[in-house]
Amino acid sequence: MDLGRADAVVWRNRALMVFDRVSVPVAVCDVYGLVVLANPAMAAECGTTPGRLRGRDVLGLFRPQEAGQVERIAEALRLRHRSRYQVSVRWRAPGGAERFGELTADPVSDTVDETPALLVMLRVRGECAPPAPEPAARVTPVEGRVLALLAGGASTATAARELGLSRDGVTYHLRRLSARWNAANRTELVARAYALGVLAPGVWPPEAGVREAPE
Repeated sequence: MDLGRADAVVWRNRALMVFDRVSVPVAVCDVYGLVVLANPAMAAECGTTPGRLRGRDVLGLFRPQEAGQVERIAEALRLRHRSRYQVSVRWRAPGGAERFGELTADPVSDTVDETPALLVMLRVRGECAPPAPEPAARVTPVEGRVLALLAGGASTATAARELGLSRDGVTYHLRRLSARWNAANRTELVARAYALGVLAPGVWPPEAGVREAPE
């Protein structure tokens, strides 16, 4: 190996060491946005390792907030413009939080005529507030008892005897609940009742687990 090539290898290795140690999430992508090289900080934002990011679409990892931004950048790159480009993005952090920030892409190449690579840097702006949990659905005392009996496997006739209602009365309550929650059948109705917090999870025999609305 001649001296010039040896120096080039040394400087390349030094550059890669610096690249890996930079705390800012950075990646090198081809002109189509596929990751060629990523540093550990970038991989950490995706919950993986740098090697596993290779070949991934950077805009699949970080969702653009405005499609028009991406189209304008793609057109500028086709025309070999050398400006710095910025895209507002959101992504899911490894812990599940929704984050937002900007991807900045700088075209880089050895010559003006060469197809550029993209030096991509991620700036984390913050995290989106988690959505407020939906309040548990309210049911009347009778509806809660009907649902609990139904979840326990009771038939319409059994539920009617337990509640002192007619079979038509039980059917009336089930129809009202099915229409309210858009449930196609009784199995789905019970599933919705658990999902909405109406029936207490982990309790047997089933029982209503929320405040009851007035009759």
